[in-house]
Parts: sequence; C-alpha cells; structure tokens
Amino acid sequence: MKVLGLLLSLAAAPVAAADIVHFTTEDYPPYNFRVGAEIRGAGYDQVLLMMEEIKVPYTLEMMPWARAIALAETEPMHCVFTTAHIPERDKKFKWVEPIAVGRNFMVSDKSSGIKVANIEEAKRYIVGTQRNDYTQTLLENEGFPKIDLATDLKLTLKKLQSKRIDLMPISEQHYIELQEKGEELEAQFVFSEQKFAIACNANFPEDLLARMQGALDKLIADGTQAEIFETYNLRYSNFGMVAAKP
Repeated sequence: MKVLGLLLSLAAAPVAAADIVHFTTEDYPPYNFRVGAEIRGAGYDQVLLMMEEIKVPYTLEMMPWARAIALAETEPMHCVFTTAHIPERDKKFKWVEPIAVGRNFMVSDKSSGIKVANIEEAKRYIVGTQRNDYTQTLLENEGFPKIDLATDLKLTLKKLQSKRIDLMPISEQHYIELQEKGEELEAQFVFSEQKFAIACNANFPEDLLARMQGALDKLIADGTQAEIFETYNLRYSNFGMVAAKP
C-alpha cells in the first residue's frame, strides 16, 4: 500500500493504530485519479487539506471501487471517497459532506444512433456501469432489466465504444473531459443528481467526524473548495447546469 498520509504525531509520541484514519478511493476523475505515481483530484485535494487542518495521522490508498467501499463499510477507522450519498447508503456510514455536488448523464456512443429521452426509454437497451458503484443501485432501483457490470469505469467505456453495451451513466464532468479528448460520446438525458461525500465506517468516532466536518466547512467558507473546483475545471456543461458547486 502506498501511504500518503503523514503520521504527524510520531515525533512526539507513538501513534496507536486506532488513532489513524484509513482513506480508500478509486480512479474516478476529476475527483480522484492518477497522474503517474501521484494521486490528484478535487476530492483528494480536499481530504489532504482537511487532515492537515486537524493534524490527525492517516493513510490513503487507491483501489477498485468495490473493495474501497467494502473496507469503509466493514473496517473501523476507514473512510471512502468520493462517495455518492444516496438513501441506500445513508445508514451504513457516517458522512462528511459535501465535497462536491454533481450529475450523471446517460450517454451513448455517438455512432450508435440511439436516441432516448428518459429512463423508461433507456430500459430497452443494455446499460453498463461498474460493479458496486452507486449507479448500479440507481439502475436496479429504477428496474433496468439489462445491466452489464464491469470492474471499473474505463472498462465500461470500452464496452460502450465497442458496442457491447448501448448506454452508460457517467458523471457530467468526466463526460466533458472525454469530449474534449475527442471521444465520440453523446449525452442523452440527465440520469441522476447527487451529493458527493466522504463515507466513514458506522462506528467511526463522533468527535473525529465532527473535526473533519469542521475542517471541510472551513474549506467551503473561505473559498478554498471553490478554488479547487476551478483547478479541475468543474464548470458548466452543454446541458446548462454546473457539474459541481459548494
């Protein structure tokens, strides 16, 4: 595991394992992603600044989403980001939020000729997403009959481009980025809107959770969160609404 957190109190006294916060995340641009050996992103940057503010030691590891969220659900002192706060997850975690607010578009490959205006029309097609992602829950709750699951977002995108699936939900900002890179994708309709957060284990200490929330509130109040969003070009899309805002 690549440890990115600083064990800030080691110089003064030993740090008990129970005092270290363990963060997990996935490759999900623009909120968390790799550039070479480094992790960056709008969610990642906020976590680093929060933990620097409260002076609590931590670790951070990027991994497949199913494992990342499972660790936060089952292991004490574990938190996962960037996590959509949806009703099905509400009681499973304790929350620090918002680190972003965003939307998902239902998209197709532009050459497919598919035209759908809403969820009911989209149910006629094979829709792909990554396993254990919140979009899987949304699709299942809406009664989509043909859901194709992959291990990550990149594989789902490859399936869409190779016509192995017909549609996929994708974050508004990532859709913008892919378009700018020349990917031939077409947004069909707004599939969902959600708040993104840090989700911590249900037994996570309340006092520490409150300190983390206080640090995030400070980032929002002093404009730092907005500056981070600007750094990662979180902005208006062609659909006319912001990808994320404080």
